[in-house]
Amino acid sequence: MSIGLSELEIMRREALSELRKLGIDPYPPEAFEVNVNAEDIKNNYERDKTSYKNIRFAGRIMSRRIMGSASFAELQDSTGRIQAYINRDEICPGEDKTLYNTVFKKLLDIGDFVGVSGYVFTTKTGEISIHVSEMKILSKSLKPLPVVKRDDEGNIYDGFTDPEMRYRQRYVDLTVNPEYKHIFMKRSKVINTMRSYFDDQGWMEVETPILQPIHGGAAARPFKTHHNTLDMPLYLRIANELYLKRLIVAGFDGVYEFGKMFRNEGMDRTHNPEFTSMEIYVAYKDYIWMMAMVEECLEKVAVAIHGKSTVKVGEHLIEFAGPYEKLSMYDSIKKYTGIDVSSMDEGTLKKTCKDLNIEIDDSMGRGKLIDEIFSEKVEEHLIQPTYITDYPIEMTPLAKKHRSQEGLVERFELFVMGKEIANAYTELNDPIDQRERFEEQLLLAGRGDEEAMAMDDDFLRALEYGMPPTSGLGIGIDRLVMLMTDQSTIQEVLFFPQMRPEKKAKIASAEDFTAIGIPAEWVPVLNKMGFKTVDELKAGNPNKVFNDLGGMRKKMKLEITMPSKEAVMEWFN
Repeated sequence: MSIGLSELEIMRREALSELRKLGIDPYPPEAFEVNVNAEDIKNNYERDKTSYKNIRFAGRIMSRRIMGSASFAELQDSTGRIQAYINRDEICPGEDKTLYNTVFKKLLDIGDFVGVSGYVFTTKTGEISIHVSEMKILSKSLKPLPVVKRDDEGNIYDGFTDPEMRYRQRYVDLTVNPEYKHIFMKRSKVINTMRSYFDDQGWMEVETPILQPIHGGAAARPFKTHHNTLDMPLYLRIANELYLKRLIVAGFDGVYEFGKMFRNEGMDRTHNPEFTSMEIYVAYKDYIWMMAMVEECLEKVAVAIHGKSTVKVGEHLIEFAGPYEKLSMYDSIKKYTGIDVSSMDEGTLKKTCKDLNIEIDDSMGRGKLIDEIFSEKVEEHLIQPTYITDYPIEMTPLAKKHRSQEGLVERFELFVMGKEIANAYTELNDPIDQRERFEEQLLLAGRGDEEAMAMDDDFLRALEYGMPPTSGLGIGIDRLVMLMTDQSTIQEVLFFPQMRPEKKAKIASAEDFTAIGIPAEWVPVLNKMGFKTVDELKAGNPNKVFNDLGGMRKKMKLEITMPSKEAVMEWFN
């Protein structure tokens, strides 16, 4: 007996064994050539029936209706579902009817993969279906799929909907909820549209290190590891900015990278510890040019996904065609709080935060304090695409000083639906200024700021060789996909979001049960009945347990002595 397996799982393993006894490999190694899919059949059969006389189709059994010598099954492939008609005498033309009577009717289950050959026809009720002439088992499933009930119109009313289960078992989620596949298909289209746009401009896609000796390019807490051979610490990158800039120094006019970033920080509806970012750097440009480029690029993305530049997100209709509204950092705070923070020092800013009931700590410098005010009081108001520009120099160690306003840098962030989507600078290419900015970051790190940037001497050396005027941009792909697919959580647009460790059900040892007088041979039976611990057993009804033991003994044809009712009662004392 297999402890911990459900009755259905045991039955499927028994069916697996029976298939092998019949000489059928439930996991055949050879390829099954497919020449059509469900979507193709449904879209094209009616106008071109002659092309579907000899088809080969493969998919997963999602439902069955067995009716004597003929049956219907619903098969699902990557494009959708289609009905299959299976006739006993067609798939078993000789005297041996085992393939239909035993294999199809008794040993196959919902979730199994099969390959079929035959032709397409229309049933009397008007449903386009596959008339099966040959059938082959391609893969036997050992776990039953969740049952998703649908009405005649296809509406789901009892689905696999628990978010934690869906994210943790995405392979089940997308099998029984295939309608969610469109999110990930659109995600791929978002990336491919951006890639095509950049390539058309002549910019080159590159790859930069994920394991880095110095965590730089952003203000964030890194994941740290150790390389044994080199005997040195390494960090999963929080950004790829400094490596991409090295390539601009090397003489490339434009480079970009789609890649995973890793930040050892909090998790919520818009943050995952690993996320996808696109960063691009173009020589001889500034942040004003970059604003126009972003508007053109995002409009192309919206049109590629929706056929138009407007996208419905929640209750809002977002317009991605430019030009976008522009507000400076200081002006945005003044607009939504009535407070002018432009000339405030650190002490005044701390008092202002307290007056606004914004939580702060002693490690925060002037830039962080301004950022906290902005995050708490401004972001939620930025629904339509809005550029927040001209940040205080303390907030941005890698951006060039503003050309006309003292104490600011040439930077913008793009906000949509209250969330940052893009971040861009006129890049700092003065190596002396850059070194001073890094040194200021070291002071913040000394005060306990775990997000402060580290000194990167090799990057400074690269700047000393000379980097041309450059504009750089980073776009959070996950958040952009959330907007383009109208999803409210980042977990919905990630195939495999980070999850807490799965809680395993506690299972007591056999000795725990025998210690209270239960015969060892009955412990697996009690486990099968759902009692994984002694406490769970004692919480049950003694009379019901006794009756159920008798039922299990008969059902499983067990040749073991049935305990007396008095003995069972003793287990509960």
